[in-house]
Amino acid sequence: MTTDNQLLDVAVKAADEKNAQLIRSLNMSGVSTIADYFIICHGNSETQVEAIAREIKSKAEEAGFDVKRIEGMKEARWVLIDLGDIVVHVFHKEDRDYYQLEKLWGDAPSVDIEKLLG
Repeated sequence: MTTDNQLLDVAVKAADEKNAQLIRSLNMSGVSTIADYFIICHGNSETQVEAIAREIKSKAEEAGFDVKRIEGMKEARWVLIDLGDIVVHVFHKEDRDYYQLEKLWGDAPSVDIEKLLG
């Protein structure tokens, strides 16, 4: 398992532990220079969005990964967690519906994360 796959595993499981909704991962290689992968999920309240983001940060650090930056925690409507090659977008449901990142990056192939959550 590569480092990216290990980090993807840690971040997806951490989001799931805090009941993140509709967790999706996009392979951004060849599509964007921003990151190799995006993880997109949402919570149903600002409190849940913040809890999901904190859990991802905590679990990534526990696993020895560097959390480069976190943006949006104060408002907890769209929290961006920069894990280097992986960028996690934790949305409030209303904001996810509005921004529709999955459609914006529709040419990026989805990553099968079901086996991570199984």
